[in-house]
Amino acid sequence: MLRPSYTDLLNVMSQTNDDVTIASRYTIVIAAAKRARQLVDHAEPLTDKIKVDKPVSIAVNELYEGKIRVRAGKTEEECQQEEEQLLAEEMTEENQAEEEA
Repeated sequence: MLRPSYTDLLNVMSQTNDDVTIASRYTIVIAAAKRARQLVDHAEPLTDKIKVDKPVSIAVNELYEGKIRVRAGKTEEECQQEEEQLLAEEMTEENQAEEEA
């Protein structure tokens, strides 16, 4: 696979993710492989820009477009709790902005 290159993919993932531990090829390969397995098991692609219908190519493009977030070293429960906390913080900020207006 030539495009996107590993360095391009790494740059995009580093910009969209706060976790600096994903700066390895191994992490990117594992994330793409897991997503490709989901696609083989009939999951819907998260991207509309499908040039090649191979599961690995679709998975890499989803990573490149930022449709998939990679979080190293966290369980699914921890990730879900973190997302709930972020949503609660956003709701609080929105309520404060409405009260000030």
